[in-house]
Amino acid sequence: MNKILTLVLVSVLGGAITLTTYKIFLEKDQAIQTSQTNELPFAIPVNNTTNRSFLPESSIDFTMAADKTIHSVVHVKSTSLGNSGQMTFEDLFYGRSPQRYQVGTGSGVIISPDGYIITNNHVIDGSRELSVTLNDNRTYQAEIIGTDDKTDIALLKIDAEEDLPFTTFGDSDQAKIGEWVLAVGNPFNLTSTVTAGIISAKSRDLFGKNTQSFIQTDAAVNPGNSGGALVNSNGDLIGINTAISSQTGSYIGYSFAVPSNIAKKVVQDIIEYGNVQNGILGVTGGALNSGFAEKLSLNETEGFYIDTVEEQSGADLAGLESGDIIKKIDHVKISKFSDLSGYLSTKRPDDVVEVSILRQGNMKKIPVTLTRNQSYTIPQFGMVRNASKEELKKYNATNGVKISRLGENYSKYLRANGVDEGNIVTAINNMKVNNVDDVQEIIRNKSPYEPMRIELINSRGEIERYNFK
Repeated sequence: MNKILTLVLVSVLGGAITLTTYKIFLEKDQAIQTSQTNELPFAIPVNNTTNRSFLPESSIDFTMAADKTIHSVVHVKSTSLGNSGQMTFEDLFYGRSPQRYQVGTGSGVIISPDGYIITNNHVIDGSRELSVTLNDNRTYQAEIIGTDDKTDIALLKIDAEEDLPFTTFGDSDQAKIGEWVLAVGNPFNLTSTVTAGIISAKSRDLFGKNTQSFIQTDAAVNPGNSGGALVNSNGDLIGINTAISSQTGSYIGYSFAVPSNIAKKVVQDIIEYGNVQNGILGVTGGALNSGFAEKLSLNETEGFYIDTVEEQSGADLAGLESGDIIKKIDHVKISKFSDLSGYLSTKRPDDVVEVSILRQGNMKKIPVTLTRNQSYTIPQFGMVRNASKEELKKYNATNGVKISRLGENYSKYLRANGVDEGNIVTAINNMKVNNVDDVQEIIRNKSPYEPMRIELINSRGEIERYNFK
């Protein structure tokens, strides 16, 4: 019996020693080896949320935005009369310029079920005949409702038998740099083409004239895309594709679109007023940078520095002063002039904006009521502005605009003939002018080869007429 108990005790003790040894040495080594096997140099985590951060394309469904847009983007065909460039002996003898019909193509976006279409002005400029082809191959003759060459926006209208698919405007101010976008159009006459990219920049001044404020994208845009849609991932229209930056004429990575808030305002003005209503702040100056700030002995390097305030403008009436720095208008941060001009392009006369300025180190918020354009520069002649009743009465004039600055090229000659600042221009090209809007309209509609004839009342009260080529 004792032998049996001794044998059992030895067996139990041996098993305990064996188990302890396994736990301390063998199992520890195996755990370390397993851990090392799983340590890969790169691995995609398996949970869904993290997967999307590694693979962003899996979180965006482009098909929905494309499906919402593709049927509302149309092919625009414009037929115009242009110079052929091939002259015969008879053409030279009689001084004729041979002409032939030219065909241009682009894109457009249906923005209402009753057939209003937005496109670029340069797509339809000079057209004698205009047709629009829908995505289902139906073709209609189109009517030009109105255009604005400043923003390069035009509004067309077609009459269809039924309601048409259309794209709704989004808020381009809410678009973010880095956000996915789709460009939809008809490049190289290839209908219904969709390309994807991101917003690369906003408030881009492409031509250096401080008159535009483009959305820049890296979505592929080529000739024929002009007037097409730039939409966000929801299919909302946030821009009208307008231009590319290229040395070859084709896409090399940069494309530009008119923001939808500007395009929408232009379209609404054309429908409601027949032309574009521009509200102005009434300030001149420049965007701050380190060099400009150092020259002005300022510590600020961002914002718009006000150099002069136009008399009787909204800025003048609200109390803005030379030396103020505009930091923000409403919710829009102002870092450069295209930020300022782009936002004001969405406003009309009598709209009120809240201008945040920095004055002598203190921030102020000043409400400003925008006014109509008070001045206009006539090429070669100089700048004119709206005249008051008292200014017209001084010259016994019933209509006209006041000369506020003479152009450098002709100022010496004009002053020698009694023409000076303050004199009244009463007519241009035999058409009476009452304000700067009349002046702008006459010059806009003038042929490039037509001389400009200006009638004015000089300092001696004499009516004089001058021709400018």
